[in-house]
Amino acid sequence: MPIEPAAAAFFESSLANPCRRIALLAGGRFSEREVSLASGSSAHAALDAYGHTVRDFDPAAADFAQQLKDWAPEVVFIALHGRDGENGGIQGFLETLGLAYTGSGVLASALAMDKEKSKLFYQHIGLSTPASCTVTNDQMLQGCEQQIISTLGLPCVIKPVDEGSSVNVAIVRDEPGLRPALSHALSLNSRLLVEKYIIGTEVTASVVSGYDDALLALPVIEIVPTAEFYDYRSKYAQGGSEHFCPARLPAVVLERCQEAAKQAHRVLGCSGASRSDFIVSPDGTPWIIETNTIPGMTQTSLLPQAAEHMGISADLLYTHLVETAIQKNNRRQKNNDF
Repeated sequence: MPIEPAAAAFFESSLANPCRRIALLAGGRFSEREVSLASGSSAHAALDAYGHTVRDFDPAAADFAQQLKDWAPEVVFIALHGRDGENGGIQGFLETLGLAYTGSGVLASALAMDKEKSKLFYQHIGLSTPASCTVTNDQMLQGCEQQIISTLGLPCVIKPVDEGSSVNVAIVRDEPGLRPALSHALSLNSRLLVEKYIIGTEVTASVVSGYDDALLALPVIEIVPTAEFYDYRSKYAQGGSEHFCPARLPAVVLERCQEAAKQAHRVLGCSGASRSDFIVSPDGTPWIIETNTIPGMTQTSLLPQAAEHMGISADLLYTHLVETAIQKNNRRQKNNDF
């Protein structure tokens, strides 16, 4: 597919840059390790096809830090997912080494990973997001079920505040199932977000940062999972979901989703690429659920699918992320020197 004119102009500058020495981070220690390794494998193949020199590093390795320092890459490509790569920790570590890295910075990563805090930012700029409350073990001991039901109603969605890939997410449809679901979730995570259940079409909208903070919204993808909702298996197993690009919604609704994804990207301070997930209610309102600062890069992932629909190959997309990361790091070092 030929690259669309708007995308060609947006990515043109990245084509003019030389091949780079890239350290690719994948794996890690937490729940999304296997997904991260799959993303890393896909990203490595794309970057290698472009001509870059790529070496894989796993932050779970005991001598990871020394290996990375010894190899001295020009830039680090982060293919980590979940708490191991998206909460700002690895970003802060790389900044102490003075290394350029792809994706969002420390603060934006931490904000987007914390679903409770990111909702406050969405609400501040007027984005529609489902009503919610947080639940901890202390609140469970005090009996919070009736307050949840009276405030949010049923069904409701229970999820960890700081996990990704729909890890440990559950939908509760009746009152008897609420307490057991909360107890089970709290045995796995210390802080939960309970959200009002929104009926509608599940879609996702990706945004790519350009040079000088320009933004390009990619086509909106509609997700039809084979399971009850877009859970872990639906995201990563072949045949786990069906995708429609562009989503089967009116053009005006698709534009609302793209604009909301741009607004979320900006208000959280994201860099590189982000992907915001929405439920579009029957009246055409996009309800933002969360923003992912390191979208998946596997064969079933949505960011590369949306880019491909515009004629943007994975090797060009990831090379662009590398080049904008180097630009961002040069700017950061210049500001620090000043």
